Amino acid sequence: MRKVADCRDFPSESGCTLTISGEENEVVRAAADHAVTVHGHADGPELREQIRSTLKDDVPEHA
Repeated sequence: MRKVADCRDFPSESGCTLTISGEENEVVRAAADHAVTVHGHADGPELREQIRSTLKDDVPEHA
């Protein structure tokens, strides 16, 4: 099942609204890259596990 990471689920000074969806490992990798480059977080296992723990199932609109 596809997963979703949504920046709106996290407090952010920038008010980021980015949503990333895809296979779980793809989403974790892309969300970690986004968190580092846009929000200034340090990449590492802790960040990636935090992201993984907040992923939601991507429910198709036609479901």
